[in-house]
Amino acid sequence: MKNIFDKIYQESIQNPEEFWKNVSDDVFWFKKPTKILNKSTPPFYKWFEDGVTNTCYNAVDIHIDNGKGDKTALIYDSPITNNKAKYTYNELREKISKFAGALDNQGVKKGDRVIIYMPMIPEAVIAMLACGRIGAIHSVVFGGFASNELASRIDDSKAKILITASCGFEPGRTVEYRPLVDGALRLAKHKVEKVIFFQRKDHEVKLNSPLEISWEEALVNAKNKDCVEIGANEFAYILYTSGTTGIPKGIVRDVGGHIVALKWTMKNIYNIDESDVWWSASDIGWIVGHSYIVYAPLFKGCTTVLFEGKPVGTPDAGVFWRIISEYKIKSLFTAPTAFRAIKKEDSYGKFFSKYDLSSFESLFLAGERADPDTIKWAENLLNVPVIDHWWQTETSWAISSNCTGIEMQKTKYGSACKAVPGYDVKIIKPDHSIAEPNEMGDIVVKLPLPPGTFPTLWNADKRYEENYMTNYKGYYQTYDAGHIDEDGYIWIMSRTDDIINVAGHRLSTGAIEEVLSEHQSVAECAVLGIADKLKGQLPIGLVVLKSGVEKENESISKECIQMVRDKIGPVAAFKVVIVIKRLPKTRSGKILRGTIRKIADKEDYKMPATIDDPAILEEITQSLIENKILNI
Repeated sequence: MKNIFDKIYQESIQNPEEFWKNVSDDVFWFKKPTKILNKSTPPFYKWFEDGVTNTCYNAVDIHIDNGKGDKTALIYDSPITNNKAKYTYNELREKISKFAGALDNQGVKKGDRVIIYMPMIPEAVIAMLACGRIGAIHSVVFGGFASNELASRIDDSKAKILITASCGFEPGRTVEYRPLVDGALRLAKHKVEKVIFFQRKDHEVKLNSPLEISWEEALVNAKNKDCVEIGANEFAYILYTSGTTGIPKGIVRDVGGHIVALKWTMKNIYNIDESDVWWSASDIGWIVGHSYIVYAPLFKGCTTVLFEGKPVGTPDAGVFWRIISEYKIKSLFTAPTAFRAIKKEDSYGKFFSKYDLSSFESLFLAGERADPDTIKWAENLLNVPVIDHWWQTETSWAISSNCTGIEMQKTKYGSACKAVPGYDVKIIKPDHSIAEPNEMGDIVVKLPLPPGTFPTLWNADKRYEENYMTNYKGYYQTYDAGHIDEDGYIWIMSRTDDIINVAGHRLSTGAIEEVLSEHQSVAECAVLGIADKLKGQLPIGLVVLKSGVEKENESISKECIQMVRDKIGPVAAFKVVIVIKRLPKTRSGKILRGTIRKIADKEDYKMPATIDDPAILEEITQSLIENKILNI
């Protein structure tokens, strides 16, 4: 007898239309769809094409209609500003519908694009949902992004309005948005019609009329707006992925599929019910923030937490435990980087013991590979399942996970568990054949992709087809590499370009990182392949140590090299480990391995727009010189 999960998964693959039709019955439609899947023009598939609905109605109004208007929808907690607030569904709707009226007063109509460039404050969520209410398409840009990046998004989206704030706050510093906005408006060829500034307390900026108005001013004479009817295949938002070269790709999300899939995930993947409090510790500028701070939890009707802070430094490595305890969080979703940061600062969990975490049932990690050592450390500390799962900006929800709301699967450390219902995942080898169990290759998903994933790119159908759907006909190329084992567990080992070739042997840098992370002194690490005249490429390891480690760096390096030799073998030709203070990362916590490799190989590189602290690249360069990896 097959287990429950396998049965549901097979149904979703063998009869996707029936499966998703049944799921779609759980959302509000002005007009229920009768055409579930249009497959006439692959790879451009359309889900629920004749359905009519509204994102905001499904996120807010429906719960009020069901008598749950007084339930807490959103909790805001900012340890940086010491501000806290709670909003019921009634209160949230009032603010959203009023701001939708403000947008209407500025001439924003259905289909117009609105750029939201804001910190982690409730007004950012209100702005997103107000766009959804009137059928405008929002494009959220991470607050504090460089001017040129903001400008490129204004130009590509041809935004009508820019909504921003006077500043954002990071631990120990204020990020002034004014100069960044001014710079973007100067650089952008397309001219926005209006800039709405939310003035943060004690950090107000002077506005330049008539182009600029304050949030409060925009609300004057604004009338509450009802939800408009929107076709299921119209777009809810554009979210740009920041590529290292060229124009950023505008990932679009269609309204109908987005609501259907995301609402389904809350119970089925994360085991979250309406009565639960859910926390996704991310930023609204990233896909995780879109999907799991704002949309999915509100579609479900539970309570979601908006956190303006960091895992360490606001004020200490115990802030996550404080939030979980204070709001009785059932599940947390964050990046492995956050837990590596906590582990580095407080490896013995001294802060943890101060708080009551009896409400807490599960931790979900995604965004970077979650190394087994960090997972085990978190399991031992929290005494709850720690689930590594895998997804992408393009998909908007998990491709593989332990679906706790359907049926818990056993944990295999280092694996992102099994493909989620809806995703038919395969491994394809360089010769384009389907890999056998445990054979390494490119990870792909058989088309059509399930609802809620990207149907195309903004104004770039050709680019969508060429970038994602051409290399392997009939499949979506994820650009991740790994293998699937005999039990159907997916092992994401690296990005496709992180597979290195050592003397003809294809090796995963992720597999070497797994070994290094097991060293008791290592907090986090990165492995990259650098050019070698003899062997083609050679792996080198960069490791960051836990706080308070007293052992000599040289001893640690030798031990790490021996561990890789013992566990992977001499074939890895792994002979260099460099101890560094910190790794360069994006603001969402991804390690910039490609940039480090380019520095080591003396290749030209562009400063990544998403980098958290550019100064780290100079530190890395010096370390590579000192260790004779880089000869200047």
